[in-house]
Order: sequence, then structure tokens, then C-alpha cells
Amino acid sequence: MTKHYDLIAIGGGSGGISVAERAALYGAKCAVIERGDIGGTCVNVGCVPKKIMWYAGMLSHAIDDAKDYGFDLTRGGLDWKTLIKGREGYITGINTWYHSYLKDSNIDEIVGEAKFIDSKTVEVNGEQFTADHIVIAPGTTPVVPDVPGAELGITSDGFFALQEQPKRIAIVGSGYIAVELAGLLRALGSDVSLIIRREHILGSFDSMLREVLMEEMIEAGINVMSSMEIEEVQKSADGSLELHCKGGHTITGFDELLWAIGREPLTAPLNLEAAGVAQDARGFIPSDAFENTNVAGIYAVGDVTGKPALTPVAINAARRLGDRLFDNQTDRKLDYESIPTVVFSHPPIGTVGVSEEQAKKEHGDAVKIYSSRFTPMYNAFTKHKTQTALKLICVGADEKIIGVHVIGLGADEMLQGFAVALKMGATKKDFDDTVAIHPSSAEELVTMR
Repeated sequence: MTKHYDLIAIGGGSGGISVAERAALYGAKCAVIERGDIGGTCVNVGCVPKKIMWYAGMLSHAIDDAKDYGFDLTRGGLDWKTLIKGREGYITGINTWYHSYLKDSNIDEIVGEAKFIDSKTVEVNGEQFTADHIVIAPGTTPVVPDVPGAELGITSDGFFALQEQPKRIAIVGSGYIAVELAGLLRALGSDVSLIIRREHILGSFDSMLREVLMEEMIEAGINVMSSMEIEEVQKSADGSLELHCKGGHTITGFDELLWAIGREPLTAPLNLEAAGVAQDARGFIPSDAFENTNVAGIYAVGDVTGKPALTPVAINAARRLGDRLFDNQTDRKLDYESIPTVVFSHPPIGTVGVSEEQAKKEHGDAVKIYSSRFTPMYNAFTKHKTQTALKLICVGADEKIIGVHVIGLGADEMLQGFAVALKMGATKKDFDDTVAIHPSSAEELVTMR
């Protein structure tokens, strides 16, 4: 007998759990289908374990800096297994909590691969389930390039399965995953080469952020190799990896190769054709401002839509969808403009709004830029220095702030409040009229001239 639900979420990550949670709050009978570990990418092989590793990298820097503050400390060898054991124990706790939370919320958890039979029916492990509303939220998976020997490398998923710290690693990619993993591994003592196809990292970010982070990575000892494209990977006689690149370049001696060249949607197993759900050329599912797909009663949220691939985006879009479907909040939707984000690089980046390049393209001479760059007080007398750089992008006679960009110690925490100000339409005068917190790096954002 087919079991019927008010709502089925395909995917037990941030989007799927959040929409089911919100719908169940209004009395809807819901189920979440997940084929892997509950919690999705963020909890298991994304934000959460990455942030723990980032903290470990920051502690390495702190141990180095402690000597300049008068402490008798010397950085010893990292016990990688202890770090991984602690990290995985923390994640297991989150997984366990999710299982209990779904049960306590009267949400059925179905384990297995979902496949559409028609627009109202999905099949899991040979059993069929129907629903009035079906939300597609399976997330994405790392891309591996189609080059000979690519399977000799790992992806970010494989990084979180490493039982030993790589001694010499090549990371291929220029996006936030590539720079984050390169930074934390270098901070933990690995020899890191970052291989990028073009000349810049973080291509869609403000140029100030790209340039300062590139300088910091090089200063940290990361070998940034630009304008390089790998054509083949081979294993040498000693077991190390050889990377053969366009133009006849060969790079050797790596014990690990990590692909961080993008992610693709996990839509192939879903049999979307049976439901008539449209996909773009890359397999992403287009959804409108209200998360509707082209099929009535089927929705898509999170990374699978090709919209900003951020956990809070998936959560907020999903909760608003639940409000709309089950609480008659007919106009409820997520505003995708000016979404703040953080890159957990070394040092971290916080950014919200448009880049200087975007602003000038859209507003021309109406744009005014305020910026500042300095060594933060923390590093005033340490041998290991970092830079802090901040930029405000303003437009019009009232200098409305349309972009806030920060790189430096504490950028990850300071941006949240400034993102609220930007979302509320703050102007440069509003910032100027705000009393600064001194001494801090954040005060520069309200004192720049």
C-alpha cells in the first residue's frame, strides 16, 4: 500500500530538513528521504568539519604568535588522528541529534535513493510514497575532471576521509573550497601548491579581496601556480603523483592531489523525466522566486537550484517555502539580494553586496569607494604578520552602501552586523554617525574618510 504525505523532501540536508521541519510545525504530515548521512554536505563534508580544521590552523598561528607575547611555547608535531577523532565525534553527535529531532517532530525519516515515478510519486527501496508537495533538495557533489588519471586524486569529500596529513599536496581550483583547504593545510604544516587555470583566485569576489588573499597565501608559503591546466595525472615509481600540464609542464612529488574545481547537482538518480521536471544543461533545477519548478507541486531548494550554494540560503528558502505552503503566507519568499558570505581562508574574508567592479558597471560615476588597509593590532609586534583590508562601496548622492568587503582577523564575525545594516539601506552617513568600538579592526568601517 502506498503511503501518502502532505510533503516529502528529497534530501536530508539543510534544505530538506528545514522545509519538513517548518511544514510539520503547521501540522503537515512530512517525510525526509536521505540516501547518505543525515545533515547533508554541510554537516558531514562541508561547513562543519571545514570550520573545525580552520580552527586548528588558526591555533597553529596562535602558537607561533604566543612566543612574541612572552609565552614559552613551541609548535610541536600535529597529531592528525586526534584532530580527526575529535572532529568526527562532533559530527556524529550532530547526526544523532538530527535523527532524534526528526522523530520528535513527527517527521518520518526514509533511508535510501529516491526516484520519481510520476509528479506525485517517488520510489525508495522498491516502496512507493505519494505527496501533495515534493521538495527536491539533494544537494551537489564535487566535480572530477575528465582527464587521464584523474581518479588518482581526491575531492573535498576525500579530504575529510584522510587518515594521515598530506606532506605535499596539490590543490586544483580557485574557488572558496580550494583556497580554504590550501590555507588550513599550509597552516597545519603541509607543503601546498595551489594550481589555478587563470591568473586570479575567487574570480567573482571584489578585486581587493582577491589580491590581498593572494599576497597572504604566497607570504604563508603556498606555491600558487597560475595559468596552469592539468592534462594527465600519473603515479611515479615511488608512488608519488606527477601532474602533466598544458604547454609541456610537469610537476612531481605530490603524495596527494585534490580536485576543487566545482560541484554538480545530485539529480541524475532522481529520474526527473518521469515527473517532467526541467533541468538546465549542467543538471541544475531552475526554480522561480518562490522555489517553484516548472511542475506544479514540485519545488527545488538549496544548491541543486544553482542559486547561492550556502547553508543559510537553503535553510531560509526552505523555511519560507514551508510558511507559504502550510501557513497561507502567500507572498513569503527569500530575498536573494545582498546575501553575506564568509570564506574561511587564512586570514578570513567577509563580504556582502556588490563588488567594486559590479558597482561601476551598473552605476558608473555614481559610485564612491572608501577603503583602508593596515596591520591589525594583534600582529603589531609578532613576527608572523597578517593584513586587514576593508572596503565600502557607496552609490548616489546619499552614498547608500551597496557593498561591504573585509579580509583580516575577525572578518568572519564582524560582517554579520554590517550585513544587517546594508540590508536595511544604511548610508555612509549612518556609518559615520555610529560610535566606533576602539581599539578594533571593525571600527575602520565607521571611521573611513
